[in-house]
Amino acid sequence: MRPDRLTGAAAVMLILMIAGAADAAVKTRAVTYQQGGVQLKGYVAWDDGSQAARPGVLVLPEWWGVTNYPKRRARELAQLGYVAMVADLYGEGKHTADPKQAGRWAHQLHSDRKLMRQRAAAGLAELVKQPHVDKQKLAAIGYCFGGGAAVELAYTGADLKGIVSFHGHPQPAGPGDAQRVKAKMLILHGGADPTMSPQQLEAFFKSIDKAGVDWQLIVYSGAKHAFTNPGVDRYHLSAAKYNAEADHRSWKAMKQFFAEIFGSK
Repeated sequence: MRPDRLTGAAAVMLILMIAGAADAAVKTRAVTYQQGGVQLKGYVAWDDGSQAARPGVLVLPEWWGVTNYPKRRARELAQLGYVAMVADLYGEGKHTADPKQAGRWAHQLHSDRKLMRQRAAAGLAELVKQPHVDKQKLAAIGYCFGGGAAVELAYTGADLKGIVSFHGHPQPAGPGDAQRVKAKMLILHGGADPTMSPQQLEAFFKSIDKAGVDWQLIVYSGAKHAFTNPGVDRYHLSAAKYNAEADHRSWKAMKQFFAEIFGSK
């Protein structure tokens, strides 16, 4: 039947369907939470087209902090049907475009793995509080600095189905760390990334193999550090460069991994 000939109940139904589709949009909000007396400012994204419980995904940002990039990734995850939250690892929602400042902030947490884990765990605890999150289906993803933080969170024994590290720098497990891991791990690495050598990767995997951690490694040939972020090129860093193909492939790999760990497909 042509739309211009719809009358009565059929016309009303069509109007309601159109209105419902318009309302089913990704929503976002800022959230404030605490860790060790420090105020943390995160960012939550979800699709309000359904009231059903769905998996929650914690997004751990690059060393730049809570910038537009991890927020965009959270919105993309919401479009896929997840509740996503960008965690604040530095406090007060700090972010910067200065590589030297970012390096200083990141170094503080790299040198204090306990604090890094506490900050990541605080983000996970806040994610669980969000409406519509299925507390039995949780994951964490991280970019660069955040990729390492995702691994550190897994070392705490957090109730995660899985973690994904995009061009991260995971550190080998310390005493007892690997034995606590419940999450499967997907490590997505650039084959031309000079920030983490093959020897360092090997040391990381050896440290978790001892405990039988379930892990996968995908290496993208020619991809440098930060290969998923189109904005990295403006910094003209020799070690980092956007790679559209590796970006696309790694996001697809993440989606397949989530389908596996969440049993969604």
